[in-house]
Amino acid sequence: MTLDNLHQTYLLFGIFAAILIFASSVGFILKKKSENKSSSVIDNLNARINAWWVMLIVIGTAILLGKIAFIVLFGLISLFALREFISLLPTRRGDYFPLLIAFYFVIPYQYYLIYTDWYGLYSIFIPLYVFLLIPIASLKQEDTTHFLERSAKIQWGLMVCVFCISHVPALLNLKLPGFDGEKIWLAIWLIMVVQASDVLQYVCGKLFGKHKVAPVLSPSKTVEGLLGGIVLATALGVTMSWLTPFNYWQATLIGFIVCIFGFFGGLVMSAIKRDRGVKDWGQLIHGHGGMLDRIDSICFSAPIFFHILRYWWS
Repeated sequence: MTLDNLHQTYLLFGIFAAILIFASSVGFILKKKSENKSSSVIDNLNARINAWWVMLIVIGTAILLGKIAFIVLFGLISLFALREFISLLPTRRGDYFPLLIAFYFVIPYQYYLIYTDWYGLYSIFIPLYVFLLIPIASLKQEDTTHFLERSAKIQWGLMVCVFCISHVPALLNLKLPGFDGEKIWLAIWLIMVVQASDVLQYVCGKLFGKHKVAPVLSPSKTVEGLLGGIVLATALGVTMSWLTPFNYWQATLIGFIVCIFGFFGGLVMSAIKRDRGVKDWGQLIHGHGGMLDRIDSICFSAPIFFHILRYWWS
């Protein structure tokens, strides 16, 4: 990272910190005004702001430490996410060996491939080779009870929690002609736009929401919140387009696409939670569920964003 780019990165995180300081101040004031009566909306808002502080500090530290630290960070994110995913699924003795492979071989090797920039392998390692390996490993105990369902759940967890998420650090490997900025900015742009869309959908829904989008899957999501969140997050992506090789129109289109896929990612993961009869994936993030509750939208938007850049700009 050059000195000029480092200064710009400091400036970027300074802007985000200022926004969070303002948001935290507003949340504190609202909490003080409502301290005599409980308000789940204000508590949820403050929990989201606190989660953003954690994300900003962790990602900022990883960026300053370099590419390896950033890859390791997302490797750990995949580890915690897969652990949450598997913990909600009924497992049998025959699943232990494939799960051992998933946690101790597939995750580290996928991120090692990202580190070495072996696109030809990391793009098919989990969808092809691990897809074949998991049911083979499940044969060890000769347990045929719900064999197809058990294998599919492990494969689904690896696809969502490892393969899809690994496309965020994979952005650092892209070679984009005419783009002189740090590749880490592409990851920052994606994370900020998609996560902002989540928060803004929630806020707009609470302020203006009347019509439910999917009342069974996610009762808190409304049409008004969805439209407001996507429009505002896309506008944020346009204002942050200097971090990317996009012009304003490209930033608008791509911001809209990743927000849409982020929304559907959240709905799909909510459907799985409803199927398992739980509200949150876990309690890793105090007051705001587990790791998957924070990155469910990134799971679906990251590979789309990565391949848009790879095939349109590389």
